[in-house]
Amino acid sequence: MSYLRTFLPWIVFAALPSGSWQWAALAALVVAAAVIAQQIRAGAGFDALIIELGSAVFFAVLAVIAFANPDSGVHDYSAALSAGTLAVIAGVSLAIGKPFTSGIAKRTTPREVWGLKPFIQTNVIITAVWTAAFAVTAVVLALVAHAGNAHSTLATLIQVAGFAVPMIFTVRYVSHVQAKAGAR
Repeated sequence: MSYLRTFLPWIVFAALPSGSWQWAALAALVVAAAVIAQQIRAGAGFDALIIELGSAVFFAVLAVIAFANPDSGVHDYSAALSAGTLAVIAGVSLAIGKPFTSGIAKRTTPREVWGLKPFIQTNVIITAVWTAAFAVTAVVLALVAHAGNAHSTLATLIQVAGFAVPMIFTVRYVSHVQAKAGAR
């Protein structure tokens, strides 16, 4: 559920009709702000809101561009830019030593585990996979957009895969790590 909440603005943006991209960007911004507000009220720290804060900034900028010029060339590349932005956010979280997945994992993991090497290493690996998936998705979506198929079924399937593959990896890898720890 945590990952769904984290990526809800992106899902909203992807699910709304591309012909109304300015409204989709605004809706995603509103959702991002609502998620941030709800999470702050629930006591979430900055490390648990890395993607959410980056999402709000991205969708604020995109909404301004989309409303200022609905026919902007940015429209065709908005999916690629979305995935690229997520890659940058996730990559920066790794670079500063605060993998975005650790903030999510802390919501369901006992506090005494947070500083342990296996917890930290697991989140570095998972965040690296998400970063790579977002980067690959961004490149593939940019190529699809460049070929004139930015708003096609293929582009939608690529976006879904860009979230599904790292999500499946996360679930399986966490299960693997937990099973390994339980065997000790």
